[in-house]
Amino acid sequence: MAQERSVVVGCGAYLPETIVTNTQLAERGVETSDEWIIQRTGIRQRHIAQAHETTSVLGTRAAQAALADAGLSPADIDLVICATSTPDHTFPSTATQIQAALGIEGGFAFDLQAVCAGFVYAVATADRYLRTGGAKRALVIGAETFSRILDWEDRTTCVLFGDGAGAIVLEARESPDQGTRADRGVLASCLRSDGRHRAKLYVDGGPGSTGTTGKLRMEGREVFRFAVGSVTDVIEEVFRATGTTAEDLSWFVPHQANRRIIEASADKLGIAREKVVLTVDRHGNTSAASIPLALNAARRDGRIREGDLVMIEAIGGGFTWGAALIRW
Repeated sequence: MAQERSVVVGCGAYLPETIVTNTQLAERGVETSDEWIIQRTGIRQRHIAQAHETTSVLGTRAAQAALADAGLSPADIDLVICATSTPDHTFPSTATQIQAALGIEGGFAFDLQAVCAGFVYAVATADRYLRTGGAKRALVIGAETFSRILDWEDRTTCVLFGDGAGAIVLEARESPDQGTRADRGVLASCLRSDGRHRAKLYVDGGPGSTGTTGKLRMEGREVFRFAVGSVTDVIEEVFRATGTTAEDLSWFVPHQANRRIIEASADKLGIAREKVVLTVDRHGNTSAASIPLALNAARRDGRIREGDLVMIEAIGGGFTWGAALIRW
């Protein structure tokens, strides 16, 4: 029986021009070194937004690139979802500001907040709207300016994060393969959360508590332990739902938080390391933007091609985590 699939028809990205290397961080007074950061995280540099580069500015530029890649105009879009934990304002949503900047006057737009897992949550959410007829084409954006919420005197966190944005265009299309795993598009997704772990990764402020923005706080060892030990369940669930295995994957595009976490997770799942897309060395942890930035990088250099089977996966504060399998 034919069914609708959410097919990726375009992708794009935007990174601020300002690059800060590990050595530059040390020179600016952060008690660290290039060797220390690389050994523990695999990060060599990160992009940092300037004052005028708000989250909506980054998201708009990534969206424009994705639309150009898809050969579409803003008028073709009727849904905009922006995954972010660093919105321009408490309200209105950053997605509506991107919608306005693009000149989209129809449809609807909203933000989605699941921290680093935000883009996976956004893909799963857009997929529901498209497959059930709630929208025809969606811009799914991950955009962050995490540099705004970092404590630059805390070397355990400030060295990890960067700013950036990535986006994909999803389009509802009737599947020619009658809903099988041979279809192009989002084949399955699985989302999880467990709010008991709040203290392990959070921001110590907010409009409803302190009335301030707050700064990011993290128990690094606990996050590492949970990321490697617990979140593979969502990937295994997606494998079961689609009748696929690690060997079937063309590419594994995880959240780019830490090279050691990525490689340990891939090894645990039996995913060959040559199938893992890594950009953490160049971008750092860009939270909800990290997966679409990595997708765009692998698309641009020719690794991801039409027909490839791509698994995306992420864990974020909360904890929130999820995975989705996409036939490109």
